[in-house]
Amino acid sequence: MSDKFILLKDLNQPRRSTGLSVPTRGLESLGPRLETEMPPEPFITEVALSPAELREAARDPDTLAIARSIPTKLIAPVEIEPSEETAANATGPTWGVRAVRADQSQFDGSGVTVAVLDTGIDRQHPAFIGVSIIEEDFSGDGNGDVQGHGTHCAGTIFGRDVDGQRIGVAPGVSTALIGKVLGNDGGGSSEMLFNGMEWASRNNAQVISMSLGFDFPGLVDRLITNEGWPNDLAASAALEAYRMNFLMFERLLSMIEARAAFNGGTVVVAASGNESKRRIRSDYEVSASLPAATPGVVSVGAIGESPAGFQVASFSNTNPTLSGPGVNVVSAQSGGGLVALNGTSMATPHVAGVAALWWQAVRSQGIPVSSAAVNARLRSTTIRSGFAPEVEVLDRGDGLVQAP
Repeated sequence: MSDKFILLKDLNQPRRSTGLSVPTRGLESLGPRLETEMPPEPFITEVALSPAELREAARDPDTLAIARSIPTKLIAPVEIEPSEETAANATGPTWGVRAVRADQSQFDGSGVTVAVLDTGIDRQHPAFIGVSIIEEDFSGDGNGDVQGHGTHCAGTIFGRDVDGQRIGVAPGVSTALIGKVLGNDGGGSSEMLFNGMEWASRNNAQVISMSLGFDFPGLVDRLITNEGWPNDLAASAALEAYRMNFLMFERLLSMIEARAAFNGGTVVVAASGNESKRRIRSDYEVSASLPAATPGVVSVGAIGESPAGFQVASFSNTNPTLSGPGVNVVSAQSGGGLVALNGTSMATPHVAGVAALWWQAVRSQGIPVSSAAVNARLRSTTIRSGFAPEVEVLDRGDGLVQAP
């Protein structure tokens, strides 16, 4: 019996063995290459492997990582409480744009390429007039955005003004890579995400925004319901698959980081997750989930406004790198108009937009710009003032992201 696995190799590394017989896109014909001659070129393929073939693939020195394909899903927005007033018909900058001080910045993201890996985009929305949108579908459902999640996130990053309301943190971004790594039902799989990341990096995205997560409960349920596994074995197998995908993500991210010497690199921003339930009990908290918890990723928690100051959202997972506005966030609605949503999914594009502003700002200083330099400025310029007194460091991270 064979199961599906994802293999990661590097087309620009020296060939050490022919390895497993899998599609290689001309791998062997490349011949020996010195590691320092060119940037890493990740090659990701999904193959069915028997247990014996899996062991062989794991022993192949050309295999950099191997993982069982697992489900992914969008980090679904949280319902807005009746007390949280929406402002979809207001004018001027949204509260989130003001909170990160993007409306006071001299920079607008011009010349920066941003990738959004999500449910797609409604490219006809007025918020995206003038943006060169390059779409790639990894889900099999075709381009476009049935869910609306990707459209909302993209609007917060680089959306133009809509009916007098500024929704975009970096409205000067003119090129956007839209990777549809989640299908029309909001679900996907890890190989869709990995392929989307590789595509974005290969096309020189300077910022990647991801408001999604690995679906561990979904994998357990699939093994029990669809494949008849006993509960304990399903949980154990899902945990091992989760670990494999973490290692795969970490290795792929390191390859993307290694490209910084050639193209400046890529800032990867991801939502910490909405699983905490502080409204039920204050200590019902969950730490940042994958892929946001991977070292090197800027993980984002969600904050909202309150009379006492900025409050960490009750749903926001702990241990983020930093925080962004994630409550009552007004942005583009698929099909037209604007809508307010809650979630770390909404906080993440604020940070991605600010990353684009910092990329432009560093470049304007006439010094070499790199993802490391932008990451350093994102973290070092956050503010910790303005938060409610009871907000804890573990919940807000370094603080609220700020534009240059």
